[in-house]
Amino acid sequence: MKINQMKKDEFFEGFYLIKSAEVRQTRAGKDYLALTFQDDTGEIEGKVWDAQPGKIKDFTAGTVVHMQGRREVYNNTPQVNQLVLRLPMLGEPSDPADFKEKPPVDVKDTKDYLSQMIFRIENATWQRIVRALYSKYDKEFYSYPAAKTNHHAFYSGLSFHTATMVRLADKIGDIYPQLNKSLLFAGIMLHDLAKVIELTGPDNTGYTVRGNLIGHISLIDEEITKVLVELGIDDSKEEVTVLRHVILSHHGLLEYGSPVRPQIMEAEILHMIDNIDAEMMMMLSALDKVGPGEMTNRIFAMDNRAFYKPNID
Repeated sequence: MKINQMKKDEFFEGFYLIKSAEVRQTRAGKDYLALTFQDDTGEIEGKVWDAQPGKIKDFTAGTVVHMQGRREVYNNTPQVNQLVLRLPMLGEPSDPADFKEKPPVDVKDTKDYLSQMIFRIENATWQRIVRALYSKYDKEFYSYPAAKTNHHAFYSGLSFHTATMVRLADKIGDIYPQLNKSLLFAGIMLHDLAKVIELTGPDNTGYTVRGNLIGHISLIDEEITKVLVELGIDDSKEEVTVLRHVILSHHGLLEYGSPVRPQIMEAEILHMIDNIDAEMMMMLSALDKVGPGEMTNRIFAMDNRAFYKPNID
């Protein structure tokens, strides 16, 4: 049974991937395993009490297991009770790749869409910069997540997030023709690209040293500066300045990591679109883990709020 199909107090069984495994101790000093399981539809937590060394060795992160149990909800958190685990037998599912969350849209379709939208960047300078950096980081861009944990934290989440933002910008630009769509498209396509430098990769994602110490906003500005030199583009041109501005300001506030606040329309709209897509994905992901009539876990990145899934058609 898929995780997003589990219902409260329902017994289930199936194969799942251990996403994380942590050895903890009870008040009595006995070891237990705190586990997070996942499949391609979501995650759920569970515990193995009185964990013996053999179980600790077998049930590690990245291992596929057969699990039986009952889905319950404790403190608004879905979890497995009456948990029974075993390793797969010969011929049973065992490939971790089969259990990882995937983007809602096929990666090839996302790549085709963004490739087409690059042609709609009418400013030649912006299009050249985007083409150069997409060519340089093609493999990473279409495989990396957009974040370690918060939003679009799945395989190819970075490109899916980018494509969704471009779609939103295209629609908003139709409603407000005063916006420069080319600037919006170019800024969106580049705004998170340096996450391929900030993050370690699509599997067991963490932060690189440069990611921790510099961050993706400064890193992408550095990448743009390099490309300007390679392409022989004058960095003092206003078209270069405004492109760098919409990217540098996309977190909106200085305390959120942007060195400047948005000061042109396209910068403000890019920031808003970024928030819309990130928050929608966080809400959808959280709501997908609960049934009708239940509250989600609190979402730290959204003011630590929980959200209710209405029990209506």
